[in-house]
Amino acid sequence: MALSRAGSRGGSAMMLLYRIRQAGLSGGVNNATKSSVLLRSSSQQFCRFSSKAKHSGGWGSLIVSKLRLVNEKYERFLERNFPAFYLLYSTFFRGLRLLLQDGSEVRRIKVKMARQGLSKEQLPYRDMETLRQFRRDIIKALPVALVSIPPFANYLVFVLMYFFPRQVLIRHFWTPKQQVEFQQVYHCQRARLYPRLVNDLTRTAPKVSDRDLQSQLLQLCNKVQGGAHPGISEIQAVRRLFAGPPLGMKRLQVEHMRCLSSLFFLTSRLPAALIRLRLWSHSVELLQLDRALSMLGLHQLSEPELRSACYLRGLNSTCLSTTQCREWLYQWLQLSTRLKDSEASLLLHSMVLLSMNYPSRS
Repeated sequence: MALSRAGSRGGSAMMLLYRIRQAGLSGGVNNATKSSVLLRSSSQQFCRFSSKAKHSGGWGSLIVSKLRLVNEKYERFLERNFPAFYLLYSTFFRGLRLLLQDGSEVRRIKVKMARQGLSKEQLPYRDMETLRQFRRDIIKALPVALVSIPPFANYLVFVLMYFFPRQVLIRHFWTPKQQVEFQQVYHCQRARLYPRLVNDLTRTAPKVSDRDLQSQLLQLCNKVQGGAHPGISEIQAVRRLFAGPPLGMKRLQVEHMRCLSSLFFLTSRLPAALIRLRLWSHSVELLQLDRALSMLGLHQLSEPELRSACYLRGLNSTCLSTTQCREWLYQWLQLSTRLKDSEASLLLHSMVLLSMNYPSRS
């Protein structure tokens, strides 16, 4: 179509020039005057055509700029007249933008893994963390997306999103106030299980045949129950108990595994074999993250990354300073980077032992 328009414009110009030439050759002065007028009008037409052709490619950017201006005016109107609704509106579109950014980042990581032949555990820390968090976000958002498929069901989804944002929405769609509030709620849910898990360890101590290990485990549990923060060496002293009986991953009691599942906010009402498999998968993934983080270095983490890393490992970082978070995470890495995959059970229990009384209340 563009070529046909250009051809017609070119043909019109050629016809005008031909008429001018004929008038100049056959008409004398009067015809020359007419030809000059004709030339002037033709030049104006040609300039008009060329101007349209020149600016035809700018229509798209002009429309986008106009739409952006209208959107900015609309947002200012909402912010001025409906501040509560504007907060939800801006949070939703900010969350949508962040989710799309995460999706493009995950795609980049997948392409990188395919081209370089990398496995997941060979990725840098930030790439591993992006994949882990995006997978959790998608798993949480998938049921809502399925519910919204039937006609008019999206109105029900909007109602659920408004009244139950913590249960329905992923973190990108929370306001900053909600992020702090919901993080506290989630931590309180798992912190209520900490004393029970320590009591289970205390009741398991008599089953340990080695008297020295039994005594060390009891001392460790009594120290934590007394409100003191244990040292890394005290936890490492009993690591053998978490590789085999009675506290190895394959020897844990079902109810004890259900409590551990809640530390990762996993569904605990599943068959014992499936619970054990999921705990094993998450603990090994956490070990791989710790190894990648150790290679990166704690000094490379920003403050939000530092607090997020502490929260994932069982610590409520919202009420701690940056220095305390970094100190705790350094202690954690001292322990976890020395553990084998077969000692993953100790990593899960360390979320309780190292987080329950930090900073020490003794």
